[in-house]
Amino acid sequence: MATLRNRNGKWQARVVRKGHPAVSKSFQSKHDAEKWARQIEAAIDRGSFVSTSLAERTTLGEIIERYMVEVTPSMRGVVEDTFRLKKLIKHPLSRYNMSALTPNLIARYRDERLSTVGAGTVIRELSCLSSIINHARREWGINAVNPVPMVKKPATPQGRNRILSEAEMSRLLEKLSPSNRRNIWMLPIVQFSLETAMRRSEVLSLKWIDIDLQKRTAFLKLTKNGDSRTVPLSSSAIQILGSLPRNIDSRVFPVNAAAVAAAFMKAVKRAGVNNFRFHDLRHMAITRLAEKLPNLIELSAVSGHKSLSMLKRYYHPDATALAQKLG
Repeated sequence: MATLRNRNGKWQARVVRKGHPAVSKSFQSKHDAEKWARQIEAAIDRGSFVSTSLAERTTLGEIIERYMVEVTPSMRGVVEDTFRLKKLIKHPLSRYNMSALTPNLIARYRDERLSTVGAGTVIRELSCLSSIINHARREWGINAVNPVPMVKKPATPQGRNRILSEAEMSRLLEKLSPSNRRNIWMLPIVQFSLETAMRRSEVLSLKWIDIDLQKRTAFLKLTKNGDSRTVPLSSSAIQILGSLPRNIDSRVFPVNAAAVAAAFMKAVKRAGVNNFRFHDLRHMAITRLAEKLPNLIELSAVSGHKSLSMLKRYYHPDATALAQKLG
């Protein structure tokens, strides 16, 4: 039998059963306390009882903070993930306890974010939130329903297809030239990215020990998809590497990602180029490589894509050139 007692004007129900931890909860009325106790006892008898007490006294914000300490540091995108989670902690959604999270709350959060950021950003945020809740359920004993999968995700945005014209590229390379800026690394970084189709993180992680000038290859120990790969280097890529000074810390390009992003956007603005990001260089590079490597297996080996669907998002053939091939 459950025990009931009045404490400070509230009725506390406590259920104790052998083989189960004691469960208690407070209510405004005795009737509600008795009703809850009967439901808990019936669930225990059926073997379907799951304690939600920990979820009820733990907020989403507390879960996110713990996740940032125990899980995020071991992830490759620790900087970006930490920034995203710190922003989420400040949102009113984080004040709800885990058992109070509902699809309606998540949908409201989705709609609010869509009014300020793009669909791709919201999709990533919802995916991150779902992963955190699932981790708390599996590893930390938080018995709460994950409401994120029950919410409709925004439509996946169409892949970018911004390809610079020769005139635009010429202006951009001119503004990246060391004669115009103090940073001597930006021009070779951009040129090397265009020759290899590497991601920015891959280019900046390269060390001279990873470069084999005789075999004309660059070895990437860890890439975005978790695998290593060896990238073949063109003659132009070898020339770019040959023109670089050697840095004491053994990195080929001793610049951090934030500095590259800032310098690149400034150069884009000075060159009068609209709607162009550093990652678009990878799109351009893969499109160029596709002309030299029509075999998709060879092309994916260079780009590092595991699926044809993802590779297609980066390959943007020119319709005029295709028409000429058709005859």
